[in-house]
Amino acid sequence: MGRKIKDEIDGIVSELFDDYKNGRIIDKMEMFTQPDRDEVMEIVQGLKKIVYPGYFIDRSKKIYNLNYNVAVQIEDIMYNLNKQIAIALRFRPELNECPDCDLNSMAEDISVEFFKRLPKIREYLATDVEATFDGDPAAYSFEEIILSYPGLLAITVYRLAHELYVLNVPLIPRIMTEYAHSRTGIDIHPGATIGKYFFIDHGTGIVVGETTIIGEHVKVYQGVTIGALSTKGGQRLKSVKRHPTIEDNVTIYSGASLLGGETVIGEGAVIGGNAFITMPVAPGTRVSIKNQELQLKNGDGKKSVESVDMEADENWFYII
Repeated sequence: MGRKIKDEIDGIVSELFDDYKNGRIIDKMEMFTQPDRDEVMEIVQGLKKIVYPGYFIDRSKKIYNLNYNVAVQIEDIMYNLNKQIAIALRFRPELNECPDCDLNSMAEDISVEFFKRLPKIREYLATDVEATFDGDPAAYSFEEIILSYPGLLAITVYRLAHELYVLNVPLIPRIMTEYAHSRTGIDIHPGATIGKYFFIDHGTGIVVGETTIIGEHVKVYQGVTIGALSTKGGQRLKSVKRHPTIEDNVTIYSGASLLGGETVIGEGAVIGGNAFITMPVAPGTRVSIKNQELQLKNGDGKKSVESVDMEADENWFYII
């Protein structure tokens, strides 16, 4: 350690410990009073191995019987998830000041119920893989989708996190989906409701808000926002339907923004690229932008304006 650091380190440590005494939320120093983010991410990785057993084998365990390998993983992950849920339950308001509540027993009930739901989760994921293969001519195999597609990774983590959200587990579902967000650029809130055969193509920049409802056979391309009109109401908007409802067989092309809890996109509608929608759209409607103006500036400083007829050029509608 250099002389400068040796001379200054004690004073810096003292100042920081004084700063920790200000009583702010960031000053909390108690250990093990909230879920371990790194542990939750390891649980996500473990759950992927259970959901797709032939694709993400745990090679750290020298076990040559696949069934036994998976059984050991299930037991390990259930134990670790149960431990994290027991810690997280304190963040439910009704349990925060409840010294007589048996959080360990409650966590066990939730953990068991969650694992019982894994077959249902896998049923939905099988349809998502199928929809991705059917919808993307660049996909050459199901294996390619499962092993490499960011859209399927985001959907997989969402479907796992959603069941924990439905089981009223605090913190952990959001940690899970934000982990997927950081890996893929796709932000799906665990509270959203999404039906079977959900297809995300490319995916980067997609946002799906908490109270969104999405039907079956829906396709969403990169840069799509399914969001709220405004969040300036803050916590007063908690549990209010703030995000759109997307009915079955809807396609939403890249860059489109669909906003507001009263916005319902009817069955079979197609939303063109870069559309901005804050009102209901009738079933079967094809939504596109009328015209755009391009401003061009030449080297001599002269400006010109050209109008682009986006209805005349089909390429503008299908931006993928």
